[in-house]
Parts: sequence; C-alpha cells; structure tokens
Amino acid sequence: MHRHLLLVGLLLLVGGCTRGKPREVSRGPSVTGAVSEEEFKALHTFNPEAPPPARGQEVDVAGTKAYLSLPEGAKAPLPAVLVIHEWWGLNAHLRHWADRLAANGYAALAVDLYGGKVATTSEEALALVKAVDPERATQVLKAAHAFLQEDARVKAPRTASLGWCFGGGWSLRAGMALPELDAVVLYYGDPETDPEALASIRAPVLAIFGTRDASIPPEKVRELRQALDDAGVRQRIVELDAEHAFANPSGQRYDAGAAAMAWAETSMFLEHHLRR
Repeated sequence: MHRHLLLVGLLLLVGGCTRGKPREVSRGPSVTGAVSEEEFKALHTFNPEAPPPARGQEVDVAGTKAYLSLPEGAKAPLPAVLVIHEWWGLNAHLRHWADRLAANGYAALAVDLYGGKVATTSEEALALVKAVDPERATQVLKAAHAFLQEDARVKAPRTASLGWCFGGGWSLRAGMALPELDAVVLYYGDPETDPEALASIRAPVLAIFGTRDASIPPEKVRELRQALDDAGVRQRIVELDAEHAFANPSGQRYDAGAAAMAWAETSMFLEHHLRR
C-alpha cells in the first residue's frame, strides 16, 4: 500500500524537483546555527556546472555509498542529520546540502536510495523513483542512523532526518521507521496521511510546503496536518507562497527569499531539538 501511494504521489511530481514570497512564517530571534543573510547567500549559491569542492567523504552504509560531512575541527559526540536526496539522487547539490549542515555544526550523512545512480533528466529521475524498493530503502535509512550513533567520528547523542521532494516523503517515513529520531524535517515531500501509519512517529515534525505547489496542493497539506493531529504527533507546518522545489538553488524554481525563511525555520527547529 505504501509503495503504491509513494508512486502515485511521485508521478504527480514529473515536473521535477527543479519564485514566491514567504507567508505566515515566524520570525523568531536568531539562534546558534542560524546564519546571516550574507552567509546564507554564500552557502546556498550553487552552480551545477562548477559546484563547490566537497568537504566531506564517502562512507559505506548497508553496502551502498553515502556522503559524510563533519564540522571543521569538531569532535564527537556531535548532533547529526540524516540527509535524504531529491528524485535526482545523491548528486553534487545534495553533497553541498550536507556541507551546509556541517557548517552549522552538525554531522550530516547524505544517503543514497538509488544504489549509486544519479538522474540528469526528469525521465531518468522518474524511472529511478519507480525502481526504489521501499523495504531496501528503509534498511538503508536504519543502517545510516545506526552509523551516526556508532561511528567514532560522530557518536550522535541526538539525530534528525531531513529531505526534499522524494527525500521529503522518505524523511517522514524515516520518522515512522525510526521512532528514536529526535526531529523530522521534510520539504515539499508527498506526505503519508494515514494516522495509523503516522502514529509510530515519536519525533516532532517540521513540514515545509509551497502554496503554489501543483503536485502537493494546500488541501493535501491540510490532510497531513489533520492526520498528524489525529496520530498525536507534535508538528509545525510552514506554508510559503512558492512553487515546488523552491529551496533548490540548482533548479529553475529556486526562490531565494522563500528558501532563506525555510532554512531559518529548519535551523531553529534543529537547534531546539538536537542541541538542547
């Protein structure tokens, strides 16, 4: 059932994880881990033709390659984030996301649910999505979480999952499969809306969506909110006046203003739940 729902939702995303004004977003005080506007622009500038040098390194997780990025000079124990890619796969952009998290003081482990394959067209991405085995993907996520807790460089006392688009849906599923997570963050991922399935989540959830996202319209977001309420899951749902994939600086729908506010929400959420 979950595999069917996942494929149906992702078929709606054929436009790809590729502008808008933020709406109804809190503007709380800056916290440790948050960045200035100048730092944000520097961290989020991304040219697919000339990506910045990768700071992290490849590691093996459940027989597949993952990308581990660590804060410069930091030592274990470190709060950690399990990073889940968009439907394009674990590409340079996702490694850069892991590096951004490391710059904020987190050990970031970007997993690969495609077994080393990366898409460059929407057709390739859809084919890779349809080939994902949910059981195998769940095994990879569980192994990645165990890696963050056990690896001597990390020894994470607190952990979170974070994903976008395809990875956003899987971040929510990580929360369902890994009740020991301390936070779950998803950006515009096709959500599970069955309260019984969501009831296994123990972590608070931050879900970020664009109100002009044709693939996940506001009514679907309301369904998620109600389902999380019914499941007794703590939540914060943020809706921004933006399209799908607005936070991807390598895509055509990137909106710097909405992305900055989403990143501020994410930074504060991770700060509160991983560093307290």
